Amino acid sequence: MIESTAFLTDVGKVRSHNEDNGGIFVSAAGTLAIVADGMGGHSAGDVASRLATEVMEAEWRKLKEPLSASSAEQFLKEAFEHANASILAHAKENPDCEGMGTTAIAAVCTEEYTTLAHVGDSRAYIYNGKQLVQQTDDHSLVAELVRSGQISAEEADHHPRKNIVLRALGTEAQVKVDSFTIPSEFIDTLMICSDGLSNKLAIKELQVEVERKEELSVIAKSLIARANERGGEDNISIALVRFSKEIGE
Repeated sequence: MIESTAFLTDVGKVRSHNEDNGGIFVSAAGTLAIVADGMGGHSAGDVASRLATEVMEAEWRKLKEPLSASSAEQFLKEAFEHANASILAHAKENPDCEGMGTTAIAAVCTEEYTTLAHVGDSRAYIYNGKQLVQQTDDHSLVAELVRSGQISAEEADHHPRKNIVLRALGTEAQVKVDSFTIPSEFIDTLMICSDGLSNKLAIKELQVEVERKEELSVIAKSLIARANERGGEDNISIALVRFSKEIGE
């Protein structure tokens, strides 16, 4: 079962406002964790991330019973599609919001399974009791360049076009959502986060924090503090879900 959860977002050290959004929401179907990283600056990236979060939360709260794993994947894909349509409609009605968009990652967490869906470069990691492992592939230009062998992972860290995402909510009429399911018995702690965190801390540094036997709220604060110590040029958001079962040896 789910032992505890935490969500925290921070404006960082440089930007004037926070374009990230998200949260952790409980319904009869289980626990839904969301992180959305708005894009567009003055084109209201904060509006896009807020709309994505609100639409997905509203859809989640409509559920009156648990979902199967396959139904959870379908739910997330449809929720992402509804959020995409909502952002596009809002931008059409409000010219000052034209061009806004948001990355999004969401996890449906139950005792039996955890289903993840994402668009963009916000990430999911799973700590299995021994190691923290990245679960998602970034939908970004540099990630594609790495996958195609045109640049190395090291070069990607400092690439001048590192922030260009290839998929987002609110930028196209149709959105392609990646989704997959993992048995919850293999998860000690799930972490989803915006790139304001993953761009600042290497996976080994993330693991040092996530494997601590502290309250998740304490770990979230520590992770954000460490990202800010590295410059905090971006907004930083993190959602953590800890499962109480022991991981098999």
